[in-house]
Amino acid sequence: MATDTEKTRYSDAELEEFRQLILEKLEKAQNEYEHLRKAISNAEGNDVRDTSPTFKVLEEGASTLNKEETGRLAQRQLKFIQNLQAALVRIENKTYGICRATGKLIPKERLRAVPHATLSIEAKEQGLK
Repeated sequence: MATDTEKTRYSDAELEEFRQLILEKLEKAQNEYEHLRKAISNAEGNDVRDTSPTFKVLEEGASTLNKEETGRLAQRQLKFIQNLQAALVRIENKTYGICRATGKLIPKERLRAVPHATLSIEAKEQGLK
């Protein structure tokens, strides 16, 4: 049996294993994204009318910062979702796990840790794209 360094692509069974991993991560990421989106829209609903003017200004400032941070987190989560969806396409095309810079298989350990990876550690460290 060929080792990972000799193989040119992962087997269908291995691709299915990665597909299941990605689907699990995708579901979790989509739930977190929806939670962040709701947090952004609910930030408008916090009422500060019954507090003193000084606290109102402080709360509004904190609310604005919190909303901006939540917005950044939501954008990062959306990008992660898109990367996972692209990985699913690569699985369907049977190109998943192949480093786009070197053409070699990305080790399974890396793909389990970063399932949307398109570069091997070797290529990433060399700054290849």
